[in-house]
Amino acid sequence: MMATAANGQVDFGIKVETVSHRGFTPEEIAERCVDRIVSVSDSAHPAIREQAHAYKKQLHALVAFYMREAVKSDRTTVYNELCNAGQPKLAELIRRL
Repeated sequence: MMATAANGQVDFGIKVETVSHRGFTPEEIAERCVDRIVSVSDSAHPAIREQAHAYKKQLHALVAFYMREAVKSDRTTVYNELCNAGQPKLAELIRRL
């Protein structure tokens, strides 16, 4: 979605987030995802705004759950590939993460 400001400039809505010495957690990614899916104006009717925020909270929990499941599944795949490649010690390190 692209919005044009009153002065004719285009706002692409790009947002940059960074972390140090780690990747993003499933919860952090879920928050970014939900922010893109659900938004509500501060000027919306209070009942609608509260309902949207409650939905957003439930959606965040659901997306975060499935993100964690995806991470577990990927680690299982990496673990199995490392075992198949004759690297059981390295595979165990992956399993402990």
